[in-house]
Amino acid sequence: MAKMKAIEAAVEVLKKEGVIQAFGVPGAAINPMYAALKKLGGIDHILARHVEGASHMAEGYTRTNTGNIGVCIGTSGPAGTDMITGLYSAAADSIPILCITGQAPRARLHKEDFQAVDIESIAKPVAKWATTVLEPAQVPRAFQQAFHLMRSGRPGPVLIDLPIDVQLAEIEFDIDSYEPLEAYKPTASRAQIEKALTMLNQSEKPLIVAGGGVINAGASDLLQQFAEITGVPVIPTLMGWGSISDNHELMVGMVGLQTAHRYGNANMLASDFVFGVGNRWANRHTGSVDVYTKGRKFVHIDIEPTQIGRVFCPDLGIVSDAKAALELIVEVAREMKAAGKLADRSAWVSECQQRKATMLRKTHYTETPVKPMRVYEEMNKVFGEETCYVSTIGLSQIAAAQFLHVYKPNHWINCGQAGPLGWTIPAALGVRAADPQRPVVALSGDYDFQFMIEELAAGAQFNLPYIHVLVNNSYLGLIRQAQRQFDIDYCVQLAFENQNAPELNGYGVDHVAVVEGLGCKAIRVTDPEKIADALREAQVLMNKHKVPVVVEVILERVTNIAMGVEIDGINEFEALTEDQADAPTAITFNQ
Repeated sequence: MAKMKAIEAAVEVLKKEGVIQAFGVPGAAINPMYAALKKLGGIDHILARHVEGASHMAEGYTRTNTGNIGVCIGTSGPAGTDMITGLYSAAADSIPILCITGQAPRARLHKEDFQAVDIESIAKPVAKWATTVLEPAQVPRAFQQAFHLMRSGRPGPVLIDLPIDVQLAEIEFDIDSYEPLEAYKPTASRAQIEKALTMLNQSEKPLIVAGGGVINAGASDLLQQFAEITGVPVIPTLMGWGSISDNHELMVGMVGLQTAHRYGNANMLASDFVFGVGNRWANRHTGSVDVYTKGRKFVHIDIEPTQIGRVFCPDLGIVSDAKAALELIVEVAREMKAAGKLADRSAWVSECQQRKATMLRKTHYTETPVKPMRVYEEMNKVFGEETCYVSTIGLSQIAAAQFLHVYKPNHWINCGQAGPLGWTIPAALGVRAADPQRPVVALSGDYDFQFMIEELAAGAQFNLPYIHVLVNNSYLGLIRQAQRQFDIDYCVQLAFENQNAPELNGYGVDHVAVVEGLGCKAIRVTDPEKIADALREAQVLMNKHKVPVVVEVILERVTNIAMGVEIDGINEFEALTEDQADAPTAITFNQ
């Protein structure tokens, strides 16, 4: 067998496991790995400007295509703690990423060495597995185990911490005979699926709720087949958005307290049966369990056994990988249809479609400063069905989910449960690195944009072009709206008179100057009639210069976006549609 440094064995394992791209920031304790990456080749590397940024780039990379696993690398101490947010975000959404950190020598771990921290203990609550490898010979097997765990059961992130002397030690390792371990995925039985479909068939007004697990499993086509064979309408969750195209007649809206459609909530409230696949009954989707479950029965399919019954007890729970379950569901449903046993759902579908055609929010505003709804209307006009949207949190993201359209799986890339500000820019860069041909459009409010704005320099340096729509109201908009219940507007204003940019009229940061200073291109828009032209110009600039292009739209300072505390009690702060002219790009008018 061949002798090699342990870290070289690790890099060879990464390549055998399919890794071709990494994101990171080198440092003294991880330099042996960078030496191995250079010596062995085969893995490209993008230098982030912040190690948290590298972890979110890895997330974006993973979320782009089923089967991807993003890798982020950092040195000892603060590099690992910086990546904790990325681990949390990935764990919350069942996203596998591999974080690799350097560490002080083993003999100095207990001596408060420079940048020595017990990152294993810190990472454990937000990782599927976290380990500090203390024996050089275990290094390649630790990486093998990491990929096995990330791919098995409910996917999730792993952190491997490597003391520098462990990295540099020589070991015997035969990479030629190495094979990845087969992932474990539970599968539903035929009896379970027959029971679930019998329950569905006995209902009057059933819905399918498609969660992020459907997309993670690469099972969106099967989900759509299930819906079409049975004629049952689909409600995607925010993480499952795109599992069925928005313009499909069986897509009947998203449900929730914030990222939801009026017609989606109304269709849920009218239903009597819900068939959940790969979802977790998140509280921003359900509101209170009492309102969400009243008058309806539930089947819940999830890959993680402890997820069944976590939020409420379903009438039938099935532990299974979403793809494995849906393959069997499609098989059994086809048999039932051929035997004439499936109920006719045409009247129920028509009822849901009628709500989809009429229960709409207004987007066509002509005011200046711009109302945010108009931005999404113009985005719908300019960006086509291949567009992949990337966003994180805030009123900008909530409004996006209410007004934008998504047509394909992995084309709405959003950190769902964790929602860390600053996520959008690095995640978009990770998406671009994963798929250079995909049209990528990121969306941020001004605060999210400012959190990790430095990562735009990585986009310029490594030629990672995408369009970033920045809606700027100089406010922490979502928090300001939440403060209404306390009758305050406190510590949420971002506005100030910028002495270097008086033309901003008190909106504070000159984002155009900062973006251009980081090597990218930027356009500022103040007139709603010029938004579409700016977006088209951004496409030209992006293709010409091969860098991120920011389109900043100056919004009115205060807009309250529709939301509530129950799905049957959403506050509609703005106008609703009276005719098609009020919402010309609503999906119902463009199917």
